[in-house]
Amino acid sequence: MDRNDIPKEYLDKVDLIAQHHPEDQALIYGAFEYALEHHGDQRRKSGEPYIIHPISVAAIIDEWGFDTESILAGLLHDTIEDTDVTFQDVEKKFGLSVAELVDGVTKLGHVVYQSREEEQMEDLRKMFIAMAKDIRVIIIKLADCTHNIRTIEFKRVESQRKKALEIMEIYAPLAHRLGMQSVKWELEDRSLKVLDPVGYAEISEYLESRSKLYANFLDRTKHSIEEALRAQGIECHVKARVKQIYSIYRKLYGQNLTFSEIYDICAARVIVKNLGDCYAVLGLIHEQYRPVPGRFKDYISSPKPNGYQSLHTVVIGKEGIPFEVQIRTEEMDQTAEYGIAAHWKYKGGLKGKQKEEAFAWVRQLLESQQDVEPEEFVQSIKVDLFADEVYVFTPGGDVVNLPQGSTPIDFAYAIHSAVGNSMVGARVNGKIVNFDYVLKNGEIVDIVTSKTSTGPKRRWLQIVKTSSAKSKIRQWFKKERKEENIEEGRNELERELRVNLLLDDFNDKELKEIILKRLKMNSEEELYANIGYGGITVSRVVAKVKDEAARLAKSRAPLTAENIVKKPKKQPSQNGVVIEGIDNCQVKFAKCCSPIPGDPIIGFVSRGFGVSIHRRDCPNAVNGQQDPENAGRWVKAFWDNGRNQTFYAPLTVDIRTRVGAISDIVQVFTNMKINIGELSGKDMDDGHSTYNLSAAVSSLDQLELLMNRLRKVRGVSEVERGSEIR
Repeated sequence: MDRNDIPKEYLDKVDLIAQHHPEDQALIYGAFEYALEHHGDQRRKSGEPYIIHPISVAAIIDEWGFDTESILAGLLHDTIEDTDVTFQDVEKKFGLSVAELVDGVTKLGHVVYQSREEEQMEDLRKMFIAMAKDIRVIIIKLADCTHNIRTIEFKRVESQRKKALEIMEIYAPLAHRLGMQSVKWELEDRSLKVLDPVGYAEISEYLESRSKLYANFLDRTKHSIEEALRAQGIECHVKARVKQIYSIYRKLYGQNLTFSEIYDICAARVIVKNLGDCYAVLGLIHEQYRPVPGRFKDYISSPKPNGYQSLHTVVIGKEGIPFEVQIRTEEMDQTAEYGIAAHWKYKGGLKGKQKEEAFAWVRQLLESQQDVEPEEFVQSIKVDLFADEVYVFTPGGDVVNLPQGSTPIDFAYAIHSAVGNSMVGARVNGKIVNFDYVLKNGEIVDIVTSKTSTGPKRRWLQIVKTSSAKSKIRQWFKKERKEENIEEGRNELERELRVNLLLDDFNDKELKEIILKRLKMNSEEELYANIGYGGITVSRVVAKVKDEAARLAKSRAPLTAENIVKKPKKQPSQNGVVIEGIDNCQVKFAKCCSPIPGDPIIGFVSRGFGVSIHRRDCPNAVNGQQDPENAGRWVKAFWDNGRNQTFYAPLTVDIRTRVGAISDIVQVFTNMKINIGELSGKDMDDGHSTYNLSAAVSSLDQLELLMNRLRKVRGVSEVERGSEIR
């Protein structure tokens, strides 16, 4: 492929980038030619030459104001991953820094992983390690994500959703953590359009229907504020806009609000010359408009961790329309818009202490993620990066920021490991609270410690929110409670293996050796200890035992023509369940636990009634397997995933008694197109109502999504799976 095959607009982009860096034009053109040569005839899903992607990524990096090395890495960012170019090739031609930037965003190829989560964990860990050395790695990745989400319509629907979800959960929060708000907003809005096109369209149509009203209102508000401030001699620049779609979406669906209940669809930003003017403007705004109580935030005196500073207040306009006003200086505005990129755009990069602080949070993130399971690693990264934060104070007035939902235990470990390990209680605003108390913005937290403390409790691992607290608790147990860990781990593993009918398999010497090798454990005791202190989940070990037992059984079977050709296949019953060793038997689903596809299941051979299917964690199933008389009647059972059936799952919903409560619950079912089989309820004496109903679902995933939607209904305090409705 040569230049003539590339659309002119992309060649113009290369020329524009080169013009912005006159002293490095030869390097930029050289990197472009190198990428063009090695990507060759590769094409994107749209059919366009692949080279337009690295050109676009480099153009975005240039637009953000980054240096020549970052732009070179943008042009070359896919060469190591998608062509025959090596790290050494890039280093030789463009230098070590550029090669390390390209390698930092290159996924680990040619490696076989046990799961998608493990693959994602290793790729993220590799990127974070590179970020800890050079923060520009994530800038190149964010530019890559930005262009991908802009052109995502050419991918298959499944691939679109997968990429959009990754961007929403990992890369948009990373942009937030770096203070790059405009990048975050674009990634969120475009990802939302893929993940929930109906919700996106609903908000877009609402904003479009009121666009003229909002435009006139914002224009009048902008001029009114400018005139009022200039009359007081305050130099300012006012911007007015409608808020991003995803921000509105989170309030509509996350907080279960209506459009009329969202106070800040419209927003004005007042940019002034100095800090003193910020507070003067706040007073003038509150004189001109009526402030909404409880909606003022001072991020100037208490900046966000990403450096964001601004005053926020919500006021009511003269037309009765509420709107948010943000007040900040020019420098604060640059930081708010560009975040870490502002240091390159306006100041020539990070220097000294700024550079150290920019990398510190990445190192802390990595340190807190040591020795964790792939699923937990990915989930913890999402929690640690997620935008929602809570700001609390030490008794001395220092600010501590934590993820929303954090507890006093998280706070204690954020102060120091020794404080968490010796914690015996906590006071919030002077009052004693439980360890699982959820902290709120502005609270003063005082941790009570004791030299006679026996250390953290295992149940704290289920209470804490932050990965750093979990990591420190595990480290304490690993170091201080080795024998206890071994005993705890052995009991937990044997219990789960027994429930899954795998204990005999695990006790096979050959299989046990394979399991230990696969999990990189030197002995059974080391395995038990890891389970005991939380270094490895028991579910992962059980899954390994199940997989290896099946593989070992297959390898031990005599290889004969008879068992190859005539070996009977498992025949699914009419109910979509496969019973090991039994074909075409009558199957019924136990009413005590009402299993649905996705639940681990087990069968019980009834006398004259076929096989009764239970969830494996059903108390009747767990206790029944302990009964020696009936132990032999429990059989392995599996869902036939090829069948698409509807199952009625009983649910119990506890909601505050109010007019319209049942209507709101039914509306959730209607929106998800799920039938209600039965419905009954009663009002309790404590001001709550309890509704028992059955939902016609096809899988556990669908049921869990339904339950999560129900929990968001106003006034709902609890949603649980139950037994059959009486």
